Amino acid sequence: MIFMEEKISFIKDGLRLDGRRPDELRPIKIEVGVLARADGSCYVEMGKNRVIAAVYGPREVHPRHLQEVTRAIVRYRYNMASFSVEERRRPGPDRRSYELSKVGREALEPVILTSYYPRSVIDVFVEILQADAGTRTAGINAASVALADAGIPMRGLISSCAAGKVGGEIVLDPMKEEDNFGDADMPIAMTPSGEITLLQMDGGLTIDEFHEAMELAKSGCRQIYEVQRKVLIERYSQLEGERGEQAEVTACD
Repeated sequence: MIFMEEKISFIKDGLRLDGRRPDELRPIKIEVGVLARADGSCYVEMGKNRVIAAVYGPREVHPRHLQEVTRAIVRYRYNMASFSVEERRRPGPDRRSYELSKVGREALEPVILTSYYPRSVIDVFVEILQADAGTRTAGINAASVALADAGIPMRGLISSCAAGKVGGEIVLDPMKEEDNFGDADMPIAMTPSGEITLLQMDGGLTIDEFHEAMELAKSGCRQIYEVQRKVLIERYSQLEGERGEQAEVTACD
């Protein structure tokens, strides 16, 4: 008996499996200041991804021999919770966690003004609570906002998004099924001015497809940046309002 593998139709009538257009992001939600004991924190939902980031520092480096005389060091820890995927994963770091910790740090470090805090460390912790493809980009987006929430001086926010190739077509922000069964995946991270701080690619793209995917991913980053910027403005407007109310109460007393 011969079994024929069923071909997955990723795009039908111009829409993807989840009803999005090829150039459309998944729904995104960002909350700032979600952890009271962290210096800065952020919660991000990108599609079905659920990610939380916490920033601690600048603070003293331990052990001290790791100190850099002229700048702060940045440590970025990416971790997937054991319950974040359908098949429960083994707790603790693995090879992929180490890789994504490295690329996350390298994506953010170029915009952090580390020379302001010599002999110190800035710790960034990213925890994936629920995974649905694109966790590295969601983690970077959360970490960038958490750094801003912590008051870490930066040249600008970092926004991250992926483009992929599925069913022969370039699409923005691939979801799980597209990531698993598609032809290529290309996550990037970008500053507001367009400087690329992360570029990776799994699979194969022609030169024309690469340029198309790059422009689409940049468009996604710009959209995400606007959301990041908006929630930070709202956060600090709220804090200023609370300080103003406290000042009025003090004056009345």
